[in-house]
Amino acid sequence: MPDALLLLSFGGPEGPEDVIPFLENVTRGRGVPAERLAEVAQHYLHFGGVSPINALNQQIIAALEADLAAAGLDLPVYFGNRNWHPMVEDTVARMTADGVRSALVFPTSAWGGYSGCRQYDEDITRARAAVGEDAPELVKLRQYFDHPLLIESFADAITAAVQQIPADRRAGVRLVFTAHSIPISADIAAGPPADGGRLYSRQVAEAARLCAAATGFADYDVVWQSRSGPPQVPWLEPDIVDHLDVLHGKGIDAVVVCPVGFVSDHLEVIWDLDNEASTRAAELGMAFARAGTPGADPRFSRMIVELIAERVSGGPVRELGEVPGYGCTVDGALCAPGCCELPARPVRR
Repeated sequence: MPDALLLLSFGGPEGPEDVIPFLENVTRGRGVPAERLAEVAQHYLHFGGVSPINALNQQIIAALEADLAAAGLDLPVYFGNRNWHPMVEDTVARMTADGVRSALVFPTSAWGGYSGCRQYDEDITRARAAVGEDAPELVKLRQYFDHPLLIESFADAITAAVQQIPADRRAGVRLVFTAHSIPISADIAAGPPADGGRLYSRQVAEAARLCAAATGFADYDVVWQSRSGPPQVPWLEPDIVDHLDVLHGKGIDAVVVCPVGFVSDHLEVIWDLDNEASTRAAELGMAFARAGTPGADPRFSRMIVELIAERVSGGPVRELGEVPGYGCTVDGALCAPGCCELPARPVRR
């Protein structure tokens, strides 16, 4: 039986003075120019320099602690981030000081791929190295993109969003799923080589299929958002705002957007969808509604408890999809040799 659970997330600024240092952490080693950081900083400063992500994760932790207690699981919950305080290195040091010898790790990403999975392995490796030989064993829980409770939560959110569309337009509403875009080269490399690559986009497509089926939509679209790379590097497309223009050209006058790639209303959701996409829809005269994310749904913390029980006591593996999932590794080990290796970045001269 593990001694604790670590909720491992991305992190976000909690005031205007944090924004640029946070973005520098996010982009370290990538050669992103200062002017691009300043541009992205405006998205955060639009909301007072505070990302909602830390507060949302604290809400998940509070619900999770109650569900763990109800399930009779005596697991204290720790919180650590990759890019902002509480940093995962500091959290693992505190866990060590508290006498934790073994802990499960729940990443706030449901997906495979480098950013969705392997980078969390790197976080675990880095944190344990910073602490040294006394660091606890850290076992990352598996990917959960097709867990029934996650799909149920998204499905109910889609149904609620449809009700926000004017009644006279609901019959023709178009369902559009979005997830965070990544470079196409990273998607090709996603997953164990023997699995054929493109694990991330395949998992997103599978989650979208499951959600659409659960809500009775036979036809839908999967698009992308939050691209941040240079224009000469191909990323997954189309972008959600561009896609709204395409739908408008086809005579679609009502859209429900489900951010299936996000577990909570992170800044990317409220900026790219609630701000940019909704504004463009209004300019086009389209009715627009955005489905909620599952992090605040009671089923989300129950799902985490199920994942814990699955690992600790050999409980049933509950998954709905046909696309494989991986991710359950020890002390930052990879899912498989060569899994999610990024192509070498060109040297900047």
